[in-house]
Amino acid sequence: MLWSFLAVLFSGWLYVDASYRGPQWQRWLFKPVTLLLLVGLAWQTPTLHTTDYLILAGLVATLVGDALTLLPRQQMLYALGAFFLSHLLYTLSFAANMTMSFFWPIPLALLIIGVVVIAVIWSKLAELRWPICTFIGMTLVMTWMAAEQYFFRPTDYSFSIVVGASLLLLANIIWFITHYRRRFSADSAIIAACYFAGHFMIVRSLWLF
Repeated sequence: MLWSFLAVLFSGWLYVDASYRGPQWQRWLFKPVTLLLLVGLAWQTPTLHTTDYLILAGLVATLVGDALTLLPRQQMLYALGAFFLSHLLYTLSFAANMTMSFFWPIPLALLIIGVVVIAVIWSKLAELRWPICTFIGMTLVMTWMAAEQYFFRPTDYSFSIVVGASLLLLANIIWFITHYRRRFSADSAIIAACYFAGHFMIVRSLWLF
């Protein structure tokens, strides 16, 4: 696992660095490479349970979504669909390992976050308004499932998935706000760092379950 982790770390760092100051080709190369390395890291898990394959499938869906974002704007709808599928698969994997529980402050806090984000970007979304809102909703549900599990069963596994889901949520919030409202100098690098760290923490959970 050590060498695979170092490969993911190095490739991810090259992409984050390129997002801040590097050439376009470096971003196009190391984003899919890093995700492929994450798939390889997940595949090396000593014991893969049935639900673990949902995370592998989620990584593949993410890879497809990233490839679609490199195409013209009209492919953005399909990219959102791929990202939605990825987060749905992650959610199903998290939910399969949960006991029946409900702590209302968690979904309430996430609902407030979702409403605020959508309110900020709503007027700029145009024809992608409902696909983006649906995707944000799916990401919030994914984070809710992970947070509920950590609240009721605080283990290394549940900590890893709640951190991973939260980082993916943060990456998407920054992505939408900076894309549709106002950009700042390091936004792409911050999004990339949260994005890869989030997926890595979810893959890491496979080694802890």
